[in-house]
Amino acid sequence: MYIATLLTNPAAPTLDAATVENLRNAWGGGEAQWLATGEAAEFSIAQVPGNAEDVWTALQAEQIDLIIQPAEGRRKKMLLADMDSTMIQQECIDELAAEAGVGERVAEITAKAMNGELDFEGAIDERVGLLKDLPESIIDHVLQTRIDLMPGGKALVQTMKSNGGYAALVSGGFTAFTAKVAAELGFDENRANTLEVESGALTGRVVRPILGREAKLEALNEITSSLEISPEDVMAVGDGMNDLLMLQNAGTGVALHGKPALQAECKVKINHGDLTALLYIQGYAKSEFAAG
Repeated sequence: MYIATLLTNPAAPTLDAATVENLRNAWGGGEAQWLATGEAAEFSIAQVPGNAEDVWTALQAEQIDLIIQPAEGRRKKMLLADMDSTMIQQECIDELAAEAGVGERVAEITAKAMNGELDFEGAIDERVGLLKDLPESIIDHVLQTRIDLMPGGKALVQTMKSNGGYAALVSGGFTAFTAKVAAELGFDENRANTLEVESGALTGRVVRPILGREAKLEALNEITSSLEISPEDVMAVGDGMNDLLMLQNAGTGVALHGKPALQAECKVKINHGDLTALLYIQGYAKSEFAAG
């Protein structure tokens, strides 16, 4: 048995009953369940329809996401999340670079790295090198003035935790940012890279080892082992190619507003919903969300 979930952006919902019922009837699905009026609905189907990809494409034009997944095991015991452009709306290194006057150059490198066009470790070294001699205090300034949480993040973390789940933030960014974001959203732990600081200023270097694609997979395996659960019990989410291995090896790997190269490799793609989409695809109704 499979579950088909249709969802849209909660800030501008576009899902109507006719769309849900027409698709349910065409696919011979079970009775539709509305998880949130205008935002998300689901129904069961016996198998993945042959035209599922074409329907997904058509719904994208209407700003509706479609996810089809096995019904069994879809509610997860752990959330493993990327930070930049996933749990927050920005790329922290780009914001630091903007303060340093090298924003355009760094943003260009970031975009290429996240789409898998550059080696991640080399790209992070090059970008951090351009931040040399920035005062360490610039980090707090950026956190206070340039960083916005992604909508739905607190509801996602708190709802999964209130249902016995564990939440880990694993980023190719920097601990100075992940520590604050993790605390604000309620993550149980966070892992990231460390910017080297000497005499109150950034040195332009990253403390080794650098946390990248392989390290995110290691985090998945290490944390699930310590919790005595399986990677199948994990909902992982990210937006760039350095997230690919953890998304491929988690029970459900979600490309959230993902870069084109990542979307090409992922079955579960959320392009219009916010982070509450990760609750809807687990079968949570909006009435079950913890305070976000």
